[in-house]
Amino acid sequence: MKNKLGAGLVILAIVGVLGYLAFGSVSQNLVYYWTPSELVAAGNKAQEATVRLGGMVEAGSVVAEGGGTTFAVTDGTQSVRVRTEQIPPQMFREGIGVVVEGTMGGDGVFVSKRLMVKHDENYRAPADGEKPDASTMVESP
Repeated sequence: MKNKLGAGLVILAIVGVLGYLAFGSVSQNLVYYWTPSELVAAGNKAQEATVRLGGMVEAGSVVAEGGGTTFAVTDGTQSVRVRTEQIPPQMFREGIGVVVEGTMGGDGVFVSKRLMVKHDENYRAPADGEKPDASTMVESP
């Protein structure tokens, strides 16, 4: 009987530890997805949170400058300035959907640690001799 009780307690302890590891610190690792309107509405709370900001790259807002790129992300209602030191993906351009992960700076500029471009699943390889349209690309800093 003591062996069954001991085995039961060991199993209970293992389940408890696994439960804590799986669910105990989940809230610290969550990254919320916000629109520009939600980010602006959050005010100072947004400065401490790591979030994913999603929207469209605003026309005329992309500027490649010394070691980084700045642009505005809009949801049609609000716009948020974004600064990233990453080299944007080749598909990055004005009018395309993006998701940027980072935090809101005290200066009102979203500092991106990760830049992802939204695109459909249809890929067409360039034909032999076909060159990409350079007018849709941003020069790397």
